[in-house]
Amino acid sequence: MEVRIYYEDTDAGGVVYHSNYISYMERARTEFLRTHGLSVREMHDMGIIFPVVHIDANFRAPARLDDLLVVRTQIATLKNSSFTVAQQVVRKEDDKLLVEAKVTLACVSPEMKARRLPNEIRELFARLLEENG
Repeated sequence: MEVRIYYEDTDAGGVVYHSNYISYMERARTEFLRTHGLSVREMHDMGIIFPVVHIDANFRAPARLDDLLVVRTQIATLKNSSFTVAQQVVRKEDDKLLVEAKVTLACVSPEMKARRLPNEIRELFARLLEENG
């Protein structure tokens, strides 16, 4: 997924404020799911919710005003009721790695109680994990 950096994304130093990367990665995860036939809204309506429970992020280099970034997302690990995605934010112009993160999401009910990943989602994630090999 591509993200253009606007003035509102930057801090007083003229670089992207660190918490904005979390938003970019959230959008990229939603688009990743959409690309693989999963609608976050439809899953939510079916009582399948994926809150973030852990983020491990390494900020390597800054993005600046008007940069075009690419956020890459792939399944990194898969458990019965959670999964982890590996995400990278790179500057498109030179493919420079700016941020890399591992984001763990749990599968919960609307009452925020842990639940197993539905079989069709688990099978999809297992296939994608295998492809990442």
